[in-house]
Amino acid sequence: MTLLRSTASLLVLCLSGGAGAQTLSSPLPPGAAASQPQTALPAQGQGAGVHSPLSPFAPLPRRSDVVAWSTLTDITTKVEKKRIVPVYPEAVNALNQKTLRLQGFMMPLEPGENQRHFLLASVPLTCSFCTPGGPESMVEVRTRKPVKYQLEAVVVEGKFHVLQNDQYGLYYRITEAVGVE
Repeated sequence: MTLLRSTASLLVLCLSGGAGAQTLSSPLPPGAAASQPQTALPAQGQGAGVHSPLSPFAPLPRRSDVVAWSTLTDITTKVEKKRIVPVYPEAVNALNQKTLRLQGFMMPLEPGENQRHFLLASVPLTCSFCTPGGPESMVEVRTRKPVKYQLEAVVVEGKFHVLQNDQYGLYYRITEAVGVE
């Protein structure tokens, strides 16, 4: 029973977008009339992500040798031909095709201990079914040599690409990456 209760709590935390986000509740507050319009939950999976205070992983430490996630997540979007497309500020566009370092949490895209293709996220996963934030808070990474998977934050260095029309909806990619200590 305790495992079931813990699993249900984790699911609610995941669906609510983490601690500090709107939590799921009954459809109507107690005593409210059934004819009141209900407000929808805000869209999840957008923005920089929320580092849950319940996470067993420490937030990213400040480093002067990496690009700050606040730079990458400071974008807007617009609708163009029924698609949501990013509008990058000049500070982000200036990073395109540059070699840079980025720190974050690995989200493997392949099985195994050593990863050559993964997503790097600004916050750790709170559950395996939820994205930690929107596409502006994740970078696709392709490495030269495999990087050992770890739950703690990692730093990678490689050629940074600002994506204008990625078929998977990604905004950023790093190629020719290497792991940095």
